[in-house]
Amino acid sequence: MIVQPVPDSLAACAEAVLRTPDGRAKTAFAHACAAAWRASRAADAPMPLGHAAPPDHPARPPSPELLSPREVPKRKPGTPAGRIALLHAVAHIELNAVDLHWDIIARFTDTPMPLGFYDDWVQAADEESKHFNLMCDCLEVQGSHYGALPAHAGMWRAASDTAEDLMGRLAVVPMVLEARGLDVTPGMIEIFRKAGDDGAIAALEVIYGEEVHHVAYGSKWFHFLCGRSDTDPKEAFHALVQRYFHGALKPPFNEEKRAEAGIPPDFYWPLAEGAAR
Repeated sequence: MIVQPVPDSLAACAEAVLRTPDGRAKTAFAHACAAAWRASRAADAPMPLGHAAPPDHPARPPSPELLSPREVPKRKPGTPAGRIALLHAVAHIELNAVDLHWDIIARFTDTPMPLGFYDDWVQAADEESKHFNLMCDCLEVQGSHYGALPAHAGMWRAASDTAEDLMGRLAVVPMVLEARGLDVTPGMIEIFRKAGDDGAIAALEVIYGEEVHHVAYGSKWFHFLCGRSDTDPKEAFHALVQRYFHGALKPPFNEEKRAEAGIPPDFYWPLAEGAAR
């Protein structure tokens, strides 16, 4: 695969990733951009942040067909076809996560942030690229591929809703959506354990371990911005999730991993289904 040249600023890298439609090509280019950023930081000569004009929606390949959430067929994970559908859904989530993490870099360069902010999101985006390819590899072992099944069309809604609100983006994407991954991934691993699929188990365990860090990055920089504006983090989180997240949070919650990522129970339990608002 031929990888396009890496642009000369981080924001331009991020925009170029967002404008690359093919999943494998997008992630290969994202890896190259991440490596260039890390090399510049190691040389104590950081790549310029620059400015970008990110698209409202990232480029996508012709398939999968994107459907509304109600139209996506229900998965039956106890069957081989259901497990393929589950892997496909995770691959779609991971591809969107690649774009979400590059989008936060491209879209908010006007907000002054420490270089560590960019280190974290480049790292997260690079790991999401790995996760997408792990899921694609698992699908191909099963005789399928990414794009073979329809997928959820609403994955980008959180990005669109928070396109002008960095604190809202941090609250909803890593601290709600990715934290949800910490809740559900152990159950997915158990499904593939029962099926004896060691390859899928290994891939999901890599994803599970690294997603804790991504949630932690969100919590860290959310608290940083709250501290800088003298805002109570819990109150701000509740207000932003109620503004931008459509629906209640769904228990059961993985309290151990959420705590490891820096999100205490009093952040999410008041927003849970059935909780008094």
